Amino acid sequence: MTPYSCGVHPSGPERGHSHSPSAIAVHLRPMAARIVVGVLVVCAIAVAVGAVVLWPGERPHSVPLQFQTAAPDGKLVTQTGTVIAQARSECLNRAAGTVFGGDAPVTAEADGPCIESTVRITSGKDADANTLIEVPTNRAQSGEQPGVTRSRPPADQLDKPQPGQPDLKVGDHIRLVLSPSGQGTSAYSFYDYSRGTSTIIWAIVFVLAIALVAAWRGLRSVLGLVIAFGVLLGFTLPAILDGKSPVAVAIVSSAAILLIVIYLAHGVSLRTSAALLGTLSSLAVAAVLSYLSVLTMNITGLSAEQTTNLQVYQNGISTNGILLAGFIIGALGVLNDVTITQASAVFELAAGGRSRRATFAAAMRVGRDHIASTVYTLVFAYAGSALPLLLLFSVAGQSFSSLATTDTVAVELARSFVGGIAIALSVPLTTAIAVALVHKHEVPDNHRAPARSAPGRSPGARPGGRHSRAD
Repeated sequence: MTPYSCGVHPSGPERGHSHSPSAIAVHLRPMAARIVVGVLVVCAIAVAVGAVVLWPGERPHSVPLQFQTAAPDGKLVTQTGTVIAQARSECLNRAAGTVFGGDAPVTAEADGPCIESTVRITSGKDADANTLIEVPTNRAQSGEQPGVTRSRPPADQLDKPQPGQPDLKVGDHIRLVLSPSGQGTSAYSFYDYSRGTSTIIWAIVFVLAIALVAAWRGLRSVLGLVIAFGVLLGFTLPAILDGKSPVAVAIVSSAAILLIVIYLAHGVSLRTSAALLGTLSSLAVAAVLSYLSVLTMNITGLSAEQTTNLQVYQNGISTNGILLAGFIIGALGVLNDVTITQASAVFELAAGGRSRRATFAAAMRVGRDHIASTVYTLVFAYAGSALPLLLLFSVAGQSFSSLATTDTVAVELARSFVGGIAIALSVPLTTAIAVALVHKHEVPDNHRAPARSAPGRSPGARPGGRHSRAD
């Protein structure tokens, strides 16, 4: 065997390994490559067929009463406003929610139980007019009532808004909704803070940070993120609302996102194809695990208020299906992270002259470290999102066993279990696929031919005292 058969190519007076992509491509196993590409083509066709079958129709959906507004079609339409003045006063001001010009009809009281905020409407048919938003404070509920035991708020909390009420300040930009009232009239009420400008600023900072560090590849990943949200908003949500199977819609949506986003962010190559096939396979495993966890743990998801409201107003949607769909879509990002890392590790290790067995072993060592760190990320991300709930249960004095078996906490635990298992399985699966795509002629160490050296130099020596290893 010549020294050139193991990736050692002549380069002037000396020869060493070439780590360029063209050199790696020489060692790709054609049969494995054809199989991987063929499987991905079949997956793409299946996703396209699934999207056609599950594509949502134009069926109108009735607007739930709590979301109906004074708009002709009843749909939720909000207007913007700015808080221009505030005063403390008695509650139940008749001007609250009405439209008026000039100063608000408020009788100011230093220790009034309600905060009266005058809001200048800045959009819609009542633009430049004013309305009044009334917010009760803790002082309004601090009095004793017969048969009611209520802890008195601390003195420094008496003038704060009641729990669930907005803490408005002069200059705040808010969103108002014009809701129909029982007397055939309409009244403005607080809907939410207006976060358009701040959201745009943070989005720009996010894109700049990604672009500065990851350059063009980072911008492609941001574009892929936009496409992913486009799929979710344009296909996933409408299809589920149209009565299609949430699980089928989630699988098709996730696969479509992966097929587009991975190639867009990382380029079209066998390295990316290995990661994509590993992700799709792991996603299928995650779907099966999600079904088994929901079935065996008797999880309903009805402990979440949003799920209960959805079941009331759209009773044709399966709550278990929504739960499973959330599990599947939630596993996308973390699986993609692991599989891309593993595929890249395999190709880089193979470029260093390792055999298939050595490449697999080294990549698995990288994968084990990645699993350990990713599991922590996964679990603590769910724990952080459930922190208010955990605090609420702690206040209630429930034991850990009782807390862990409640439906709300069980949902988060199941997500962590399913995600962790899928991550653990994705590492050897993706590593095996990537190794199959990288073919390296294996030569025992005692049969390796020494590299030729230039006259006056020791074998394998490079200028400057560096050494080159030949297989």
